[in-house]
Amino acid sequence: MLTPAAPFLYYHTRTSEAVQCTKYRIVGCIYFFTVLWSRQPLNPNSLAVKSESEASTSPPAKQAGSADPPRAHHIVFLKTHKTGGSTVQNLLFRLGEKERLTFAFPYASFQFFYPTRSFVDELPLASSHFDVLCSHTRLDLEELGKVMPADSVYVTILRDPATTFESLFSYYQNSIPAFSKVSAATGSGNLTALLSAFLEMPEFYYNASSPGNGLAKNPMTFDLGLDNQEWASTWPEMLEQLSHAFQLVMMAEYFDESLILLKDLLGLEHEDLIYVKLNLRQDSYRTPLTEEMLARMQSWNSLDLLLYSYFKEVFWERVRRYGLQRMAREVSILKSLVKETRHLCLQEEALPPGELGEMTRPFQPETAIILGYALQQNLTEDDNGRFFFFTHTRRKTSKDMKDFKI
Repeated sequence: MLTPAAPFLYYHTRTSEAVQCTKYRIVGCIYFFTVLWSRQPLNPNSLAVKSESEASTSPPAKQAGSADPPRAHHIVFLKTHKTGGSTVQNLLFRLGEKERLTFAFPYASFQFFYPTRSFVDELPLASSHFDVLCSHTRLDLEELGKVMPADSVYVTILRDPATTFESLFSYYQNSIPAFSKVSAATGSGNLTALLSAFLEMPEFYYNASSPGNGLAKNPMTFDLGLDNQEWASTWPEMLEQLSHAFQLVMMAEYFDESLILLKDLLGLEHEDLIYVKLNLRQDSYRTPLTEEMLARMQSWNSLDLLLYSYFKEVFWERVRRYGLQRMAREVSILKSLVKETRHLCLQEEALPPGELGEMTRPFQPETAIILGYALQQNLTEDDNGRFFFFTHTRRKTSKDMKDFKI
């Protein structure tokens, strides 16, 4: 039986308003493609004229009498930290808006702390059950089973442990006790120097018994409910159980391929997969990793490395079963649609917060600059109206949203 380690509480440093906002920013970060795709799906055949070589990227015509794959409406997305999960969550919010699904939200924060039923917000009056759960939580299959329907599809995402840890250290440098202790001890404000100092002697800064340190070592292992302290003889069995629990473990480094597998699993259309990268740091806040730093990071996060390596093999076996050539065609179609939609929707690539309006500016942690996007100026009044509604919805509290069904 897959059971989690001791119940560490998560942490957050956002203001009470920001915590309330995050819960309902159902398009504060998703409006871009809800506008075009949820309401008026773009027919890929209506895009700019393609050359003969590009023609193969269009979705194939359906055969007469063929049926669409059944669409999954009960979904658990275990949103791991700093792995690209916000972009996947965005996709699920848009899907829920289009399909009128009911989301299981945390009661008073942007994540579930420890996943007991009491931390889940009340079921809206218009709903008989929750359809989607996709906020941060730590895996506990028994507790999730109390919240979500028995036929729920379970999905998560993993990322290379080194880049995950570097991103997490940057984003949560002032939030995780083990990380903030480094700056207090060294007096440095340079992230590269702070990360180097931590990796030189992580045991000095890390206290496993501190509730806020759950993500300071093997964070993906922690998110997936395993003991993140040391390897045990039960690890192969636990990995096998995780493999059976999740119908899909996505890989951030192969994001487009992962989305195609998600499409196949959930019965989605290409248009449902359109995305922009969310929660994206400005390049100047990324720490270049030396070989020595990389080796130390892998040693400190050795369980994450085992976890990632195991599910990377599972992922590519699934891709091979799907068909390599078929996957290449599907990815080509997706890339074409993403490129076209970004051109239609966005003024340019991701922008720093100073160049964005209040409603489009993403949350900014103290230790990094997070980029956002600006819409094209020539969108219709109806599109802008939906954008205004969605971005202002995020400022409502849970009490304003009790009867709201997406």
